[in-house]
Amino acid sequence: MISKVSLTMLGLLLAVTRLPAQNAPVARAIDAYVQPYVATNNFSGQILVRRGTKTVYERNFGAADHNRISPVNATTRFHVASVSMQLTSAAVMRLVDQHRLTLDTRVSDLVPSVKGGDRITIRNLLEMRSGLSDINSRTDYNDILQRHQTPASLVAVVANDTLLFAPGSKYAHEEHSAFNLLALIIEKSTGLTFARAMQQLLFVPAGMTHSAIDDDSGPCVSKGARGYQPNGVADLDPAQRIHWSGKAGNASACTTARDEARFVQQLFHGGLLSKESAAIVTDTAGPTVGFGWFRRPNTRFGEFAFTMSGRAPGFASYVVYLPREDLTVVVLSNIYSSVTGDIGNDVAAIALGLPYKPLAFRIPLLPADSLRLAGLKFTFPADFYQPNATLEFVKQGSELFLRWPAAGGDTPLIPIDRDHLIDRAYWEPVNIVRKADGTIESITYDRFKGTPPVK
Repeated sequence: MISKVSLTMLGLLLAVTRLPAQNAPVARAIDAYVQPYVATNNFSGQILVRRGTKTVYERNFGAADHNRISPVNATTRFHVASVSMQLTSAAVMRLVDQHRLTLDTRVSDLVPSVKGGDRITIRNLLEMRSGLSDINSRTDYNDILQRHQTPASLVAVVANDTLLFAPGSKYAHEEHSAFNLLALIIEKSTGLTFARAMQQLLFVPAGMTHSAIDDDSGPCVSKGARGYQPNGVADLDPAQRIHWSGKAGNASACTTARDEARFVQQLFHGGLLSKESAAIVTDTAGPTVGFGWFRRPNTRFGEFAFTMSGRAPGFASYVVYLPREDLTVVVLSNIYSSVTGDIGNDVAAIALGLPYKPLAFRIPLLPADSLRLAGLKFTFPADFYQPNATLEFVKQGSELFLRWPAAGGDTPLIPIDRDHLIDRAYWEPVNIVRKADGTIESITYDRFKGTPPVK
């Protein structure tokens, strides 16, 4: 276990590292905003903000490896989970530019073993509208991650499954299997392993000198951060070890904030894809999900936004690009948490001079006893994350947790004040609603209202 005291001291020390040629007022504001996340073991990693080609902000926080007390630096590699999909997509589009594939190429032309492959196109895979069953949803998926895999072995797991819907007809969920299949198609098209093909197709041409595909051969581990997972309200544990080869194409890349920002710049401003291919990837009129991005209008920023987030054991990532402002924000962390999205969007707001809400933790954190919530239960409606679930506040030692129904387990609660907490596991706000006399009437979890169960 990594104690909150040791990491807090290290994180605060490293967070004041200054890098040249940055906007000083913006840097001070972002530093102040990020500190509570670092101080409570909820963020450790890299944050980079660019407007055009100018770096507005760049900082490195925390430790890459707590055993060796090695600090994160600008060349520390982070596994980026689902952000890998945009890199795989770009490599496929480079094959399209080289006339080795087309978006209308059928899967069966390259991988005839896939059931229904004669109906699935490369475009369907890139837009996650293929209808393939999802390997990540399998009950034995954790076992798959405990063994070395190849794109071929991963595709073989789902190759005989019946398609869930007609290819191209809808987007149902993140199709991890589609990107396992794209990794195999890249191999078939180049005659190289997926890792070597990505170097030749993307990383070298894009100047991404600190990026790689983790096929269990080493570069992402020997030159990268070690992953951690939250333990209780404020501590960390080393993350479960997995074979990253089991996430080929959909989550097996490691990179740095600088390399990712360089990739985004070339994608949106040329130099990586042909004008025709770049226009397809950055299309603002196409499907919301496509080519490794979520592409949709954003009311907070008042413009179209391109975003992608990722989480995998020990790591979390978030990328946002705002084309009107030509603003790129990259947040990479070696702590498994949903907080990177909040950080990325708030940092973008700070850089643009827009409103944002700082996180106001009380340090040291309030003890569970002082909140007087233990034992209270609240039932949520049918449209809640777990329909009609009753959640209970549970005290464990000096910490407070939310107990979900059997399949959910207990999630730790970070107290902000007497009536406001954050579920650390999902980074969702939990607010106490009181009557005029101070007694508790209900609670809210995210946008949902929970009331005491009817007796």
